[in-house]
Amino acid sequence: MTFKYKNVYINETGTVVGPLEKKGPLNHYFDKSHDEFYLGTKTWEQAETKLIEDAVDITLSKLGKNRFDMDLFVSGDLLNQIVASNYAASTLNIPYLGIYNACATSVEGLIIASNMIEAGQVKHCLCAASSHNNAAEKQFRYPVEYGGPKPKTTTFTTTGAAVAYLTYNKKGIKIESATIGKVIDMGIKDAYQMGAVMAPAAADTIFRHLQDTKREPDYYDLIVTGDLGSVGKEILVDYMYTEYGIELNHYDDTAAMIFDLNCESVYSGGSGPACAPLVTYGYLFHQMHKKKLKRILLVATGALMSTTMVNQKLSIPAIAHAISLEVVE
Repeated sequence: MTFKYKNVYINETGTVVGPLEKKGPLNHYFDKSHDEFYLGTKTWEQAETKLIEDAVDITLSKLGKNRFDMDLFVSGDLLNQIVASNYAASTLNIPYLGIYNACATSVEGLIIASNMIEAGQVKHCLCAASSHNNAAEKQFRYPVEYGGPKPKTTTFTTTGAAVAYLTYNKKGIKIESATIGKVIDMGIKDAYQMGAVMAPAAADTIFRHLQDTKREPDYYDLIVTGDLGSVGKEILVDYMYTEYGIELNHYDDTAAMIFDLNCESVYSGGSGPACAPLVTYGYLFHQMHKKKLKRILLVATGALMSTTMVNQKLSIPAIAHAISLEVVE
């Protein structure tokens, strides 16, 4: 299912990252970075809430607005019952929709907000997505203190939060269209193979977006997924050509961009709901504002797993949502 929009724009964004992202190649494109994981709080979960609050404050400050000017806050994260977003929403006192689509959450939020703005139901909306490496590892795999070895196919959850302000005001980056993805399950059960789990879902969404819009891949200056990692990135390129006969000539993945992949501790690259929007709102929007990129198809991918289902030896389903971003002329 693909939607076309006439009057939806991302006017401003706010990005906040953790210590390893600060050391990465894109650090100077983020609004704020932290030197440690606790951010002055007592727990990693509280630190993730602080990341969201910081990103919201930065966005509002850029806009010269306050939270009382906002009609809606849409946010999601990886933690059980999206608690980081819930606690942030409790301090903002803005009407709130909490959402979950794993690492595809950011684009899901943009689609929800875009539809409501296009329909005239909402005028001013903040969309957020966040993740915290230590909190996510503790929940989905093993606490980092264990120091357990991991295969090279593993992705490293990004620590950060990204916020976008959406409205009908013609300024910034236009949201031109969006495609809602289908859940794809290829039977993979390995929680350390997220790139392989999500690549077919990304391929299906890209294919259907191009079909629905009657476009060729080269219509976009860049098709970018987030977050398959270096391993999943190669799988997607091969899968698109083998399954659909489509060559991705102008393609990259945010997970392979946010960290220095020569650093062994990040394995095959980034992950988490914050990864794709951090790279997009930071680095890619900078390129768009400079007119170096004018059309981007952002495809956020999510592995819809839980520790309960993984421990029951069930396969891991995946989802991918796409959104078309254009420079405002």
